[in-house]
Amino acid sequence: MKRIFTLIAMVVVSLIAMAQTNQLVWANGQLLYATPTDKVDSLTYDASFEGDTLFFIMPHKLVQTVHDTVFVHDTVFVHDTVYEQEIVYVHDTIYINNCEPEEPETTYEYVDLGLSVKWATCNVGATTPEEYGDYFAWGEVEPKTNYNLDTYKYYDGSNFTKYTGSDKTVLDPEDDAATANWGGSWRMPTKAEQDELRNNCTWTWITQSGVNGYKVTGPNGNSIFLPAAGYVYGGALYYAGSYGDYWSSSLYTGSPYNAYGVYFYSDDVGWYYGIRCCGLAVRPVCK
Repeated sequence: MKRIFTLIAMVVVSLIAMAQTNQLVWANGQLLYATPTDKVDSLTYDASFEGDTLFFIMPHKLVQTVHDTVFVHDTVFVHDTVYEQEIVYVHDTIYINNCEPEEPETTYEYVDLGLSVKWATCNVGATTPEEYGDYFAWGEVEPKTNYNLDTYKYYDGSNFTKYTGSDKTVLDPEDDAATANWGGSWRMPTKAEQDELRNNCTWTWITQSGVNGYKVTGPNGNSIFLPAAGYVYGGALYYAGSYGDYWSSSLYTGSPYNAYGVYFYSDDVGWYYGIRCCGLAVRPVCK
């Protein structure tokens, strides 16, 4: 896709000679950046302030000189790295702001266990299967230091303000920790999908890379590892290494205080409904 660069200056100029290899931007004796000409449709200049000198140079050819203060808002490609930057030239001084590279889009791995959905290889907030990752209150999308009703997003001190049992029973995407943090088609599993994982897979308690948890093997022989991440209440982490607790996206319809999840320890795996304000791990799924 071609990029359109908009620069603020005093005149409107169209660049030709687009067949050249690179377009260079030069100011005050310094090369600011070079970008392939086939990435640029046009350069547009509009009214601004008096000030500095800016040169646009094609290879071995001066294209335009502007005596002006120039504010540049664009995307610059340098050695295949994308930089979002604001460049301001004022009275022979160059100011460059916001020049951090764009964060590359993160891709997350999944395993097809032969079930209705594919399961991620690690928890939200983790980078390996053995890491516990972050802990989330049900319906919240950011970790925090204190997990109780007083800090819970959808509790006003006496009542729940969303997912009351009479409105919604499955998390909206904006309240889904997997969707909010990983994007794409990732989401938290429903209770039915957690039940499918429990009932149709073989669960084997193991220690993997020094971490206790379950190897969960699907009908097709593929497997994932769920670490025994424990849970957080108040500001304390409980039973990490011996107990696992993972949220589903499904509200427990018998009480708005609770939501469904899967729990396990070394000799038992089951479903339960937990208090929504507790901090539990999240293992995403996708289609």
